[in-house]
Amino acid sequence: MNRRPTLLAALALTATAALTLSACGSDDDSPAKDKDKDTIAGADTGGKKSPSPSTSAPASDDRPKIELPSDLSYTFDWPKTGDKEKDAVLADSEQSIKAVDQAIVKQNALDKAYLYYYEGEAAAETEKFVQDYVDHKAAITGSYRFYAPEVNVGKDGTASLSYCEDQGKAFVKYLETNKIKKTEVTAKSYVVYHTSLKKNDKGVWVIQKIVSQSGSAKCQP
Repeated sequence: MNRRPTLLAALALTATAALTLSACGSDDDSPAKDKDKDTIAGADTGGKKSPSPSTSAPASDDRPKIELPSDLSYTFDWPKTGDKEKDAVLADSEQSIKAVDQAIVKQNALDKAYLYYYEGEAAAETEKFVQDYVDHKAAITGSYRFYAPEVNVGKDGTASLSYCEDQGKAFVKYLETNKIKKTEVTAKSYVVYHTSLKKNDKGVWVIQKIVSQSGSAKCQP
């Protein structure tokens, strides 16, 4: 996996630089979102308060409700394609992204919302990803932008989706100190994701595999 590799790197930097400070991460596999800036906007609850609702999943069928703190914001620059299945892939992928962030905010590596959208390898990697945040008592805050989607749907009920993420205005927040880890915007603030999905028996496009690469030339502004 994983999402927010640069943020995870920020967690790792803090942990390495100062063992006396509670800080995690690897560029491609850890849960610390973007850079090393010193203030996070979105987890000032210390993980103990219920997040205030800002976005929620569609109220159709049995999809889980997603509630996120008001200091987390999202921009999805992936307009509808006009193709029913492709648009469903995009819609479910948007919810899957928010569901993982809800797990981080709730400090629950087995949150039911993301498990609704992830299966197999992707679910296992996502659990580890979220657990990194939990272990470091860290959450996320700020703004995320997703853009340049490329979606393909097969006749066998599978699909692929690639997209970019701008993490330049997103940060890690340490819940015990309420400190936000800020970093400068660099090439690594722009991440490309490649996901493999399948349509389950509920008609939901679930993620089976996801890989990411920070600093992707494709995603640079």
